[in-house]
Amino acid sequence: MSIIKAILVDDEQRARNVLSNLLKRCNLEVEILAKCASLPEGVEKIKELQPDVVFLDVQMPNYAGYEIANFFDEMNFDIIFVTAFDEYAIKAFELSAIDYLVKPIDRNRLIEAIEKLQNKLEKQKKIKDYQLLLNSIKKKEFKQIILPELGNRRVLALDSIIAIEADGSYSKIYTTDNKPVTTSKNLKYFENLLPEDTTFFRSHRTWIINLKYVEVVNKSSLNIELTQNITAKIARTRFTSFEDTIR
Repeated sequence: MSIIKAILVDDEQRARNVLSNLLKRCNLEVEILAKCASLPEGVEKIKELQPDVVFLDVQMPNYAGYEIANFFDEMNFDIIFVTAFDEYAIKAFELSAIDYLVKPIDRNRLIEAIEKLQNKLEKQKKIKDYQLLLNSIKKKEFKQIILPELGNRRVLALDSIIAIEADGSYSKIYTTDNKPVTTSKNLKYFENLLPEDTTFFRSHRTWIINLKYVEVVNKSSLNIELTQNITAKIARTRFTSFEDTIR
């Protein structure tokens, strides 16, 4: 389950704290990026931090929460309205809000709202996956892959991958941004996935390397030194094939 990034907007500090503490006690996968005391402050933080969802109080001084639509040409985030009055829920649904909560917030309703949002976000990710697939087929080129991580998924440019190392039934991917990524897919998965006309080479039963990043090959120690001080292995039986590939 991916972490949901959220912003809380409520003019009452106590209400912001109550919702924040409730989210923590429910052990929900929600990261609070900011707590805002007014709609203009909330709008500023939304534009800066790009949250997945905004918990938005309906009744606030100067601006009602549902007036948020006046500040955006397009809203690429979801809204969960928080209100002390049921009547305002109608306004929320007119804005296609994901859900609404009535104060005092019920723990089970909060969990239900987050689960509903999570399901929606997962569907949006699947749509992006299919769009990536469609673009690759149309262009007849493969420049990136969708990488299953532990609890997440990310899109990686193939050129940014230095090497992939087997880690039991998992794989560790070394990239040019200095941050290895662990994924639940094994090395065979990537060997089958990577296009044949790329610079990737299966050097060992535990390694796939990107030939672009090879710096030193040591035949006696059966090691290949890659960019960023990464040392990969090469099987003795793979040397001939390796030499033919890099010529």
